[in-house]
Amino acid sequence: MSQATQQPISTLRQRLIEDMQLRKLSPKTQSAYIRAIKKLAAYLGHSPDTATREDLRQFQLYLVEQGTSRITINATVTALRFLFEVTLDRQDVVDKLKTVPVPRKLPVVLSREEVRRLLEATTSLKYKAAFSVAYGAGLRISEVTALKISDIDSKRMTLHVEQGKGRKDRYAMLSPMLLSILRAWWREGHARGLMLDRGWLFPGQNPVNPITARHLSRAIRAAAADAEMDKRVTMHLLRHSYATHLLEQKVDIRVIQVLLGHSKLETTSLYTQVATDVLQEVTSPLETLSLPT
Repeated sequence: MSQATQQPISTLRQRLIEDMQLRKLSPKTQSAYIRAIKKLAAYLGHSPDTATREDLRQFQLYLVEQGTSRITINATVTALRFLFEVTLDRQDVVDKLKTVPVPRKLPVVLSREEVRRLLEATTSLKYKAAFSVAYGAGLRISEVTALKISDIDSKRMTLHVEQGKGRKDRYAMLSPMLLSILRAWWREGHARGLMLDRGWLFPGQNPVNPITARHLSRAIRAAAADAEMDKRVTMHLLRHSYATHLLEQKVDIRVIQVLLGHSKLETTSLYTQVATDVLQEVTSPLETLSLPT
């Protein structure tokens, strides 16, 4: 490929990066957009700036035929819309580019007894504390790894979640039991020289860096195996269980929405379908009928 052919692609990519930076898209989102657009360019065999509406239609058909997941297809559509609407100012090209519906599955949750078994099987105090934060405060794995020691406010009994999903700050609950577990971990970590001043609550092998999500995911799988649990246990499963158990404790769903950091109540409402204790307390209208048995 000649340099004359490469130049427009390089210029387009630079313009795309600048547009994403102007809108302060997260690095993760920027990388996803670039990957999707590179895939389109590879499919077309030339710079995507000259793509037609039919080209994009055929590209989406190609993704479907390749067995691409619905979530990946929708992410690709979002990236292409950004490219053509923002960077290229060619909105007409993507006017008929549609996302595909994604079936919503009910989340699997752990029972309270299963959570207890998991925590009891976790021999590392560091991991036990991290798992307890996910279940006791409902934090995402990325939010757990990003916690700093200074985010713990024992006076107000809150955890400060800085720039969580959607780049939003929020406060999560800090229960007395969770505070006790975190203090025990801090004492151990401090004695081992892992706790730096204003450093990470869960440091990695090098205390300058936080523990990685991959490392924490491996740890929870190992703990679930030690607890002989049949379910596929993840950090996010603990978050699901936190929300479900709060609902079963009759905590208002709008309060749970705030605690989870959900922007839409619809997302939080999903837990009403898995909160079995709540379902068991509802009287079926059939019970109000006087029917012979």
